[in-house]
Amino acid sequence: MRFNLKRSKGTCKALLLLLLSLTLNLHNTFAQQGTNVTGLVTDSKGLNIPGATVKVKGTQKAVATTTNGTFSIAANAGDVLLITSIGYKAQEVTITGEKHYKVQLAEDNTSLKEIVVVGYGTSTRKALSSAVSTVKSEDLNRGAIADVGQLLQGKVAGLNISASGDPNKPAAVVLRGASTINSPGAPYYVIDGIPGGDIAGIAPNDIVTVDVLKDAAATAIYGNRAANGVIMVTTRRGKKGQSQVTYSGYVGTEKVSNNLDLMNADQLRAYVAANNNAFSPNDDKGANTDWMKAIERSTAFSQNHNLSLSGGGEHNTYSASLNYFKKQGILTASSLERLIGRLNVDQYALGDKVKFSLNISNSESNSNNEPLQNIVLLQAAKHMPISPVTNADGTYFENLNTTGYFNPLAMVNNAQDNTKYHVLMGGFVTEVKLPFDLTYNVNLSYQRTTANHGEFYGSYFSKYPTSNFYNNPDPGIGIAHTLIGSIFGTNGSALRNVYENTSKTLETFLSWNKTFGFHSVNAVLGYSYQQNIVGDGFQATSTNFPIDNIGYLNLTLGNPYAISSYRINLGNDLTYAKTLMISDFFRVNYNYKEKYLLQASIRRDGSSTFGVNNRWGYFPSVGLAWRITQEDFMKNQALFDDLKLRASYGITGNSFGIGAYTSQLYYGISGTYYNNGVQAAAYAPAQGTNPDLKWERTATKNIGLDFSILHNKVSGSVEVYDKNTTNMLYKYAVSSSLVPGGQIWANGGSINNKGIEVSLNATPISTQKFSWSSSATVTFNKNKITSLKNPYANGDSIRYSDPEGPGQTNATLQILKVGYPVGEFFSLKYAGKDANGASLFYKKDGTTTTSPSIGTDYFYLGSPQPKVILGWNNTFRYQNFDLNIFLRGTLGNKIFNATRADLSYTAGATTNNILVSAGGDKISDTKNSYYSDRYIESGSYVRLDNATLGYNFKNVVKYVNNIRVYVSGNNLATITGYKGIDPEINQGGIAPGIDYNNFYPKTRTLLFGVNVSFQ
Repeated sequence: MRFNLKRSKGTCKALLLLLLSLTLNLHNTFAQQGTNVTGLVTDSKGLNIPGATVKVKGTQKAVATTTNGTFSIAANAGDVLLITSIGYKAQEVTITGEKHYKVQLAEDNTSLKEIVVVGYGTSTRKALSSAVSTVKSEDLNRGAIADVGQLLQGKVAGLNISASGDPNKPAAVVLRGASTINSPGAPYYVIDGIPGGDIAGIAPNDIVTVDVLKDAAATAIYGNRAANGVIMVTTRRGKKGQSQVTYSGYVGTEKVSNNLDLMNADQLRAYVAANNNAFSPNDDKGANTDWMKAIERSTAFSQNHNLSLSGGGEHNTYSASLNYFKKQGILTASSLERLIGRLNVDQYALGDKVKFSLNISNSESNSNNEPLQNIVLLQAAKHMPISPVTNADGTYFENLNTTGYFNPLAMVNNAQDNTKYHVLMGGFVTEVKLPFDLTYNVNLSYQRTTANHGEFYGSYFSKYPTSNFYNNPDPGIGIAHTLIGSIFGTNGSALRNVYENTSKTLETFLSWNKTFGFHSVNAVLGYSYQQNIVGDGFQATSTNFPIDNIGYLNLTLGNPYAISSYRINLGNDLTYAKTLMISDFFRVNYNYKEKYLLQASIRRDGSSTFGVNNRWGYFPSVGLAWRITQEDFMKNQALFDDLKLRASYGITGNSFGIGAYTSQLYYGISGTYYNNGVQAAAYAPAQGTNPDLKWERTATKNIGLDFSILHNKVSGSVEVYDKNTTNMLYKYAVSSSLVPGGQIWANGGSINNKGIEVSLNATPISTQKFSWSSSATVTFNKNKITSLKNPYANGDSIRYSDPEGPGQTNATLQILKVGYPVGEFFSLKYAGKDANGASLFYKKDGTTTTSPSIGTDYFYLGSPQPKVILGWNNTFRYQNFDLNIFLRGTLGNKIFNATRADLSYTAGATTNNILVSAGGDKISDTKNSYYSDRYIESGSYVRLDNATLGYNFKNVVKYVNNIRVYVSGNNLATITGYKGIDPEINQGGIAPGIDYNNFYPKTRTLLFGVNVSFQ
């Protein structure tokens, strides 16, 4: 075939141009898309680094390394990959013609560069001159936990945290010992910058870090809310160029870990017969009932599901999550169901000089409480096993001829107790970077909590006598058993209330961060305005319902007006209150050559809750630190990688436990009188005014030593503190001739806490296949009341905690006494038995008697507060396996086992059950259950609190970065000599260490969970 040369030249030219165009287009296409390059990221020891960020520098293209440290990303020759990971120095790699790259990151000293959240800002660990402990999300406690307090148990030196098995009861949290006799003394929470945040609004999965501010140098910036410490909670935020979806969830089963060792039917029958006694035929029905098991589930189930989304572009980041948590209590009617939604958004503008941050969380909790829980627990313990739960006809067994004897299961199944709790928290932050290294912040926050509570007691309760139906309250000052049978009304009764609390806060502050030469200064000057409204709502009750299944949902169907003696309960007339707090604050941090550090702060607080003469208070602090390893004489030593000595002093205040009316005169109803023939309500003063009332004052001295040795394999800190609280707030009863109403709030007394805290972190083994990391905390604290003097009383002691056991009217267990700790046990001293088997007790003069005097023949018998608090966490990793083992415990504390005392009342063995341990006492010994040191036991224990075994799957499915499955066990084993159900007795409030016939059973939990992260 021949070609026309002339035509072929033009055709060839056209084809060449077409091919050139296609080649350029393909080149441009590949230049835009790039080719995939792969790589492996390891540390200096060759261990893979999962979750490292690999980014094409100058673009938004970024990926995260998989669990085995590998990555794949589109890049062109000449591009630069930026590889970063927390705890390692960033590294850049230039793309050449190779397709696979191995990148080794050098470890950074994270203990020094770790970011710590402090009041109105952040700091690095190396720049701190105050006592701050940080717990990261991966180090928080594991298990079916919905409470921040339980997440921190054993993790922070100085924190004494005790939790019950009740899913609806938060843990008691005490930092560095009890500091007041007025309020529970819990720390002040700040959540994502929202002051006073409600921890019920935060899902554990959303927490990134928890920073615990412990000494006054760290906390004084929060003024009169900081005496009990400050806990800063930071939740997850998105990262630029990193889009991620994660799911984590578990299901769990719980069983009772221990029960009271009560007599069964055969044991009780044998004991009564051996003591020549007999049961009433009304009780002995030939049964063998375990009443504790009757009110418990054989197995309780729990589940948790958390879905989170995060990511970001060039000028914004976002993070959102949805959490669902449900936990059945081991008591049949108790449970908690919670749904939490959270959204954090950061938007940058004006060349990233302005940042807008929006933080919103919304929590809905549905708490089913065990109706009359404390009474039910008491009745289940004392009910005799010879009686059945139900009669032959299916009705509940009752023997109302025995005083104070009621079927616990009948009470539970004929009553309802429910609270729906709603928490909305919102924060809007504007941060502007100004010239001259200035930054201006405006923080607006809003918090609303709503509690919708309902109770119903069916017509069944009408059969119970109102003359001996008492409550069973938790111990405290001035708390006694009271008759409550009147609340049951006629033909059923219902209570409904809804109350709302709101908090609006404006905080604005100017920060200056400047480095010049060897000098560095960070200063913050700010203003805070907070308005709180509590108790905005109402309450109503009703009775005389046509049927029981109405419950508390429709009060209008009751007919209370047909019952002449019934009075509708409209609640406390002082429920609603509005308070205002205005504050100015200033803090400056200075360091010279990162060697000598200074921090000083002062806050001026004004609060409407105090007396008119003391509305304003000043709270200063100062902290100094010396980084010894920066000195020239330390340059050639090889032991210490970091060594820092700190000292601080400051004053903080406490305004918790008081409200809008605390310092004011108010009136209440005081009987009736006839006014022109009409019986009208009379009003009289109920509380006197105190214009001089002011905040509690806590002054803290702290010396700390931070260290890191052996190339950062071992690090830790030691704190020594002396904390003294004065001007304690307390409500005093005085003569009405001195104070109208006979009640007044005043300042008086003081408490001292001295202690040592030790925190250690170590990595004993770290190889390519196996690693072991360990951390431990040890706390020593000594608490002592140093004064109880006040303007209205010169006494030096207060007796309290009155369980009102059989034959023991006014027999108290504890005392507030100068020279002794809060909650010191003060009771009778047991001296054994006389020749007739009757219990003997020591008199004050050292002789013995069978008839001791309440209060007079009392002795100081020990402290409920632990001398030592321990926590030890260990994590082992072998290839794709990980194992975490956590132990914690307390040493040196005492428990007053009032439960064992009351259930040892052998004289009542024909009408109430007793413990097996009481079988050695005679039935004629009517005082064997008297409260004495016989029932004071060691509360020391060490618990295998958690063991978790997990496995990480690599590259299972495309777009799935990681799948981790695990099994976890809680409360697996406890070493203790305590004879009660569990030695972890409440350590919060004024009456710690009392086992009070109402202990919610602890459980042993087994969880199965999975965590999945997606690209």
